Amino acid sequence: MEQLANALDRVSRAVGAVTIWFALAMVLLQFVIVLLRYVFGYSSIFLNEGVLYLHASVFMLGAGYTLMVNGHVRVDIYYAKVSQRRQAMIDLFGHVVLLGGSLVMLLIYSWPTVARSWAILEGPISVGGIPASFLLKSLIPVFCVLVLLQGLSALLRDCLRFSGRTSEGAK
Repeated sequence: MEQLANALDRVSRAVGAVTIWFALAMVLLQFVIVLLRYVFGYSSIFLNEGVLYLHASVFMLGAGYTLMVNGHVRVDIYYAKVSQRRQAMIDLFGHVVLLGGSLVMLLIYSWPTVARSWAILEGPISVGGIPASFLLKSLIPVFCVLVLLQGLSALLRDCLRFSGRTSEGAK
């Protein structure tokens, strides 16, 4: 189980490494947009949408990595006071019912929209924008799959913790 969890973590790490470059590209592109607008008086919807696409990519693709490094917001009022075994039970419930259930539903309900968008190769959001809204919408199922994979890794580690064979994860 731990080997499979480690393999799934490697996927999240690889996607996280790419996402870091998207964040840098987003900052640099925003700098160029500000420079062009306020120094040269030039504005571009295409470039502005580029920031939007990169911003969406950072959040949607980086969510699985963030789950892996335990970077999501938690309220640990009760959780911190209980035993490792009880924490594993809480995490098992959260990963299966809450995380898994909501992501599977999001995947099911978003798929028709994404498929229609690809079928017509949906164009830009705004006139003069990036002619690839279908790529932006594709981030939704990719997000679901990446977070589900990382959720599976966390679930495997929860099972190991619950059984007493402890696995704190590859952080």
